[in-house]
Amino acid sequence: MIPISGFYIALTALLLLVLAFKVVQQRQKLKIGLVDGGEKAITVAMRAQANAVETAVPTLLLLLVAELNGASGWFVHLMGAAYLFSRVFHAYGFTKSEGKTHPGRYYGTLINWIVMVLLIGWALFYFAISANAS
Repeated sequence: MIPISGFYIALTALLLLVLAFKVVQQRQKLKIGLVDGGEKAITVAMRAQANAVETAVPTLLLLLVAELNGASGWFVHLMGAAYLFSRVFHAYGFTKSEGKTHPGRYYGTLINWIVMVLLIGWALFYFAISANAS
């Protein structure tokens, strides 16, 4: 049986692949192999990808931990879907605004942080009740 979190891990990997492809497209278009060459378009593409990567690892690990420790399916789906939505919304806002302020960036970040706080809370709560049961 594949855990529910595996679905969100796969979709996040797909999102990361799309964002990486956008970096490669900019590099080919502008003929820049390393760093950003002072080109804003590459910087924006690189940061959109990096921002997603920075949150993917801890959030998806917390999601998997919650699921493997018995969190209900609806909770795992809610957290996974909210996380994925937040990252797509953030990437859209970040690229659309070329790194400036945008509702997608703001709400994408806010939703991502709420998901992380809820998953952190779940993990700490589960640890506390498990430690007391021993």
